[in-house]
Amino acid sequence: MDSEKRIIFTGKIQMMDTKRILVVDDEQDLCDILVFNLNAAGYTAHAVHSAEAALELDMSDYDLLLVDVMMEGMSGFDLVRRLKMDAQTARVPIIFLTAKDGEEDTLYGFSIGADDYVTKPFSVREVLARVKAVLNRMSPVVADEAARVLVHESLSMDVMNKTVTVDGESISLTKTEFELLRLFLSHRGEVFTRQQVIERVWPPHVIVSDRTVDVNIARMRKKIGRYSSCIVTRQGFGYMFKV
Repeated sequence: MDSEKRIIFTGKIQMMDTKRILVVDDEQDLCDILVFNLNAAGYTAHAVHSAEAALELDMSDYDLLLVDVMMEGMSGFDLVRRLKMDAQTARVPIIFLTAKDGEEDTLYGFSIGADDYVTKPFSVREVLARVKAVLNRMSPVVADEAARVLVHESLSMDVMNKTVTVDGESISLTKTEFELLRLFLSHRGEVFTRQQVIERVWPPHVIVSDRTVDVNIARMRKKIGRYSSCIVTRQGFGYMFKV
């Protein structure tokens, strides 16, 4: 097939933290090529050849799924819909790999929770780049959620229960404001550009302007009272939580 002709081994690239990746595709040769190259790139990759086989695994153990759309039996779309309905797998990032490249198919893929959509034929280099981008986008959230409570003096955030208190008093934040505060609290002393903030807080398919970032940060600052001065602007660079 054409996609196989364009897929060639690109060599071992720079090693990274090991992430577990599952390829779900009914073309065994394609799976073998992807698994080989993903492993060579420093990931731990496995493959299954149907959605039904994927459902027999504990997919919450994987950091990313590469899912074909058109498979015998259950489709990739149906598989992902089921995963997104399960609390244990809802946050696992998804990249669709498919020959269905129409606008409606692409938009539908994003609407059910895909993080990216790669159309066949594709190159291994493109897939590796998309995988790296999605994992980089997700990693701050994963690392942050490992800590149940984030505290700075009397500013406290319960990550799991989605609550924030200042001096023991509960404050009400929108989801976006909560995610902004969580980003800054979990990376105190680190400067984020507006683009980096967008990539870490907003869904990947949502168009967000710099002005939207500024407005949401201003609202969040106002709500955290005397700790508003901790969220500082580094002119020409971005925002940070000053310690």
